[in-house]
Amino acid sequence: MLDLNRLKALHAVHVYGSVGAAADALSVTPSAVSQQIAKLERETGARLMERNGRGVRLTDAAGLLAEHAERILALVETAEADFEALRGEVVGRLNVAAFPTAARGLLPAAVVSLKQRHPDLWVQLNEREPDRVMREVSRGELDLGIVQDWLNRPIAMPEGLSKAILLDDIADVAVPAGHPLAGAREIELRDLCGEQWISSSPGTVCHDWLVFTLRSASVEPVIACMADEYPTQLALVAAGLGCAIVPRLGRDCVPDGVRLVPLRPRQSRRIYAVWRADAARRPAIRAMVDALTEASRTQENSWAVA
Repeated sequence: MLDLNRLKALHAVHVYGSVGAAADALSVTPSAVSQQIAKLERETGARLMERNGRGVRLTDAAGLLAEHAERILALVETAEADFEALRGEVVGRLNVAAFPTAARGLLPAAVVSLKQRHPDLWVQLNEREPDRVMREVSRGELDLGIVQDWLNRPIAMPEGLSKAILLDDIADVAVPAGHPLAGAREIELRDLCGEQWISSSPGTVCHDWLVFTLRSASVEPVIACMADEYPTQLALVAAGLGCAIVPRLGRDCVPDGVRLVPLRPRQSRRIYAVWRADAARRPAIRAMVDALTEASRTQENSWAVA
């Protein structure tokens, strides 16, 4: 009889392309993955991995077995979800990840509320970039993720995922306090032509969006500084090193040397929870989405008061 954990190890190597990457995804050591596959070779009587230069590659037999493993693991997940739904209890383990500002701005309140209502549920929190969250939810490594895209630059939703919109996070321009437009009621992006900009790293959702949005407004972006965390960006703005576009969820504390001015037209990013459709019946998934929705509503209300 095939062991489920060994099939999971083989499937991870098949998906990620190496023993080391599979070990990272499964949060185990590479030797543990190799041992599981060696045991699976003994069970099946087939060679599953062979040397390929300094690494290894899966054999044709392993590829066939990995495809079956994917279906088996999906069936197991569906069975677990159906069983939890039948019991109607919010129990077990929930592996959740969010991009940094949501991990800081939404997850703490949501998880505290969830644990107060459902003390038998164990929640594992992770911080990830949105593209990685989407991949890991699709592959079953995460139960639920919080991701973002910008309304003028949406990202594609992979097949097999469900989503719930949590909130639209409005972004404003952050300028140094001494900037000529610091006291304006609103700013159009074209008013900032020739300015230097502070951005996240190339390849991130927010960097690519900033470049796309500025160019759409006929403003050629001159990136003077790069920082992935919004508090760091705001500190650089306060120092007079450039302007930044900062969503409201990303500004916990605004330095004295920064002025935030609304954009015209409004720019906002959409934040939503994603999970595999096969797991939608799990009470824990539904409870987490409810807690996130409540935390998002509280956050939006605080912006309205401010």
